[in-house]
Amino acid sequence: MTATVAAIDLGATSGRVVKAEVGPSTLRLDEVARFENRPVKIGDGLHWSVLALYDAALQGVATASRDASLASVAVDSWAVDYGLLRRGSLLGIPFSYRDDRTAHGLELVDAVIAQPELYARCGLQRMPFTTINQLMVDRERGLLEAADRLLMLPDLFGYWMTGRMVTERTNASTTGLMRLDGAWDTELMGMLGIDPTLLSEVVEPGTRLAPINAVTRAHFGIEGAPDVLAIGSHDTASAVVAVPMEPGGAYISSGTWSLVGIETPAPIATAEALDASFTNEGGVDGRTRFLKNVMGLWILSEAVRTWQAAGERLGLPELLEAAAAVDWAVPVFDPTDAVFYPPGDMPERIRAWFEERGQRPPRGRAEVVRCILESLAEGYAVTLRDAARISGQAIERVHVVGGGARNALLCQLTADRTGLTVVAGPVEATAIGNVLVQARALGAAPESLEELRALVRATHELREYRPRHRA
Repeated sequence: MTATVAAIDLGATSGRVVKAEVGPSTLRLDEVARFENRPVKIGDGLHWSVLALYDAALQGVATASRDASLASVAVDSWAVDYGLLRRGSLLGIPFSYRDDRTAHGLELVDAVIAQPELYARCGLQRMPFTTINQLMVDRERGLLEAADRLLMLPDLFGYWMTGRMVTERTNASTTGLMRLDGAWDTELMGMLGIDPTLLSEVVEPGTRLAPINAVTRAHFGIEGAPDVLAIGSHDTASAVVAVPMEPGGAYISSGTWSLVGIETPAPIATAEALDASFTNEGGVDGRTRFLKNVMGLWILSEAVRTWQAAGERLGLPELLEAAAAVDWAVPVFDPTDAVFYPPGDMPERIRAWFEERGQRPPRGRAEVVRCILESLAEGYAVTLRDAARISGQAIERVHVVGGGARNALLCQLTADRTGLTVVAGPVEATAIGNVLVQARALGAAPESLEELRALVRATHELREYRPRHRA
């Protein structure tokens, strides 16, 4: 038996719709739509163009439905952002996590609960844009007074398609409002003045919500009546499903962000994990993604955008080739520094970062690119050593999935700095994890995560990078 399904995969810079045919020994993907995702700055902050994203995504689903009978569709996206609703209608335009209001939200939460106590409750890395911090700003501005429901972005799309309001577990685990045992932390919400009734029933990956409603099918021209399923709707949760790892494997989901970590059977919320800034996020089948957010290729893409805005014609391939030819030592910076979170002139921020510390900054385009990639690779290496030390798990191989798997220089530098073999691929891990969980729910794919990963290994070409010297 095979099933034809569609994944709506929303990234922080672009989205796409992927149609897939999945069976016990079959995994074929076809991208049928790709569209830009660019937040818009208005008077009160930076917002996502969610209606444009929804329109483009559903048009893609319609395209996927015309030459195949779609059994189901599911949505994944980045975490932490949400829409507020009242009586089923969206109130305002969802904010982007890159809006600078988030720093104030962190201060508001800190005024109520100390970070060690909060970490013991939710196990999340301290980051300004976590949902809990954004909600405190909304509360201060009076926005929560009008709302009677909050939906994370994938769940908002699911609601618009089906009329059913739920919160998928892996995304719920990124909010800061969920306890380590998987229940909403109503006591914490009471302390913060957030109404627990804003939150919806939590559902597991693989849950069937309902068929796409008739109004939506008619408006977009979607053929048939495909079911909408919940999958690992946090995009990293879906990506980790598709990491073709075996015991001893670690992962780097490398894109706009780099999510670096391991899979554990339960959360690790020790003082040691807190000090090392690790986060515990829900995974598919009750696994825990014990990881750290290390700023990713966002820094490189913003640097390229800055140069192009200044009239430079060099594209990324030429810059990477020039960076690979840099055969001298370059300095490295801390890619987790919050100064690199917002959009802006990354080359200038990198220069200022080094000068503030009395160090020589990189000079010239090639050296800056090499500095960015060396810094990311060093950040990965430090994070993986910490993950092994804190968890007690030996790490033998590192799997790079997502867009970073295409970056041969970054993969080689990661092998060099970790001293471990790096396995690159698949690039489309998030979409693959999305469709695998759908197909499994339909009875068309293997049951265990280990078998799903074996299917990825059997159907996708992977590339190995070995360290050129001892780490």
